[in-house]
Amino acid sequence: MKTRQFVDTCRMHVRAGNGGNGSVSFRREKFVPKGGPDGGDGGRGGNVILIGDEDVDSLVAIFFDPQRFAEHGGSGQGRRKHGADGADLFVPVPLGTVIKNEETDEVIGEITSHGEYVIVAKGGKGGLGNVHWKRPDHQVPYEYTPGTEGEEFYLRLDLKVMAEAGFVGFPSAGKSSLLRCITSAKPKVGAYHFTTLNPIIGTVVFPEKFTSFRVADIPGLIENAHLGVGLGHSFLRHIERSKVLVFVIDMAGTDGREPIDDYNALLHELEMRDPELLKRKRIIVANKMDIEGAKEKLAEFREKSGEKPIEISATENKGTKLLVSRLERIIKPQPKTTGRNVATVTHKQIKMQTLGARTLKAGVTAKAVAEKPVKERAQKTGRESSKGYTPPRELGGRGENPTAEDVISEEKLKKASSFLKF
Repeated sequence: MKTRQFVDTCRMHVRAGNGGNGSVSFRREKFVPKGGPDGGDGGRGGNVILIGDEDVDSLVAIFFDPQRFAEHGGSGQGRRKHGADGADLFVPVPLGTVIKNEETDEVIGEITSHGEYVIVAKGGKGGLGNVHWKRPDHQVPYEYTPGTEGEEFYLRLDLKVMAEAGFVGFPSAGKSSLLRCITSAKPKVGAYHFTTLNPIIGTVVFPEKFTSFRVADIPGLIENAHLGVGLGHSFLRHIERSKVLVFVIDMAGTDGREPIDDYNALLHELEMRDPELLKRKRIIVANKMDIEGAKEKLAEFREKSGEKPIEISATENKGTKLLVSRLERIIKPQPKTTGRNVATVTHKQIKMQTLGARTLKAGVTAKAVAEKPVKERAQKTGRESSKGYTPPRELGGRGENPTAEDVISEEKLKKASSFLKF
């Protein structure tokens, strides 16, 4: 039995709905001996859509239910009745989800904001009814077209949490204790290795400035983690979006290791994961400075590494304000407006924004579609649908005669008044 509570990668099987078949029907009505064909078209199949939801923090729901199939479109009926369109299937995913095609390993799209969506499987088109084949020389058509099948794919979803800062360090270096000090998160803390098994996100809030930023605490790294030792280094993908990396070093060497060796080992593991991580801004934190012998090892660390760590004690909550201030200067959080920036997507918006459903491989998202300028339409008065209606022309100058005089001369006025005599 599956007992996972946090999942950051999973497999997904999506299938869009098939389009409904067209109808073959003829009008049968009293006093209408030759009603003619009236078969309606089939409805389109439903799309499978992944939509970002800030209230979802894991892929565990998809892990337990990986098969997501959309509704089929209804078949057409007589009297030119159009089949019902299949309902779109919305699947909420956490922010930071990367969507890939499992067979080709191609990135389809990425969801990073609330309400942003990607159509991963497009529904089939509805078939045509026999009413489309009527003509003077073919008055009894039996032709129709069936609906097309919806797209079907096997996807792989990878979650990379959205955090501006990420903690990196060996097990029992005090990362979880530090996260408790600067945020309201309550990660598990224990006097043994690997107490943190899943990424923990905390938020540093500045109420007086109406700003905040997120901090990610990932499981501890050890030497040769890139070879699978310990928990491996796959969790490093959760700090790939971070603007700054915080190296938490056990400066007291409580596990019998030297701080400088821990620092060099962490840099090596980051390089083996992605060399670009070494180019990120970094902050060195010397934790456990309240323990005897930490001062001497700190001096040795500064001499060998050339870094200037921030001295803190997570258990006594000393020096953490300086760390938060340093993070704020680097991240520069911006005030956020109240409420969510992007509203929940409706079916009408998806129907209008057909560009998002044009191709699966391109991974076009709703955010890109929304930036496309929309031409303004003329105001309708209700007469446009009438037969023979011609829209009015725009007039330039003074009506049809731009050179018309402003005042009628007396000669023209006398000449015109002779026709008004009774």
